[in-house]
Amino acid sequence: MQPDHHDFNSAVAAAQRASEVWDALCDLSQSVVGHRLFTVMTVDMQAGLARRAYSDHPVQYPVSGTKLIHRDQWFDIVHGEKRSFVANTIEDIAKVFPDHDLIASLGCGSVINLPVVLKGELVATINMLDAADHYTADRVAMAEAKLAVPAKLCCALALLFDLTDKSGAR
Repeated sequence: MQPDHHDFNSAVAAAQRASEVWDALCDLSQSVVGHRLFTVMTVDMQAGLARRAYSDHPVQYPVSGTKLIHRDQWFDIVHGEKRSFVANTIEDIAKVFPDHDLIASLGCGSVINLPVVLKGELVATINMLDAADHYTADRVAMAEAKLAVPAKLCCALALLFDLTDKSGAR
């Protein structure tokens, strides 16, 4: 096992809250493909809502509230085809993300949105952003190969933690 996966395994095994699971995935993704901004958006397709469940930049991208899911090119790729969305210029990001100015202000010009699918349904996206042209074909392949299963584990654990917290069970 590579050191980054060992650290991830230890962090997940010790986690007591969803935020700790997301911290572990954030660290793992940094070691696998790198990022300047890392967020997790959960989705509720029945309600048509997305919610930011985690952010490593909580001032610029706070964990709060929900937003409506918009059906566009990004939706077709990530929700419909359950494939990663990749854009490597701020111009391409601007086509699908209205907050492109904020993204650019953080020094980001590329993005990969890795879909997380459980029970055949999209439940979240793992969003990594970095400098323009950062997410090369090799990095995208690496993200899909090395982060897909850990992302599924983290989503399942976060859901379990959320349900446990709401029920008061320990």
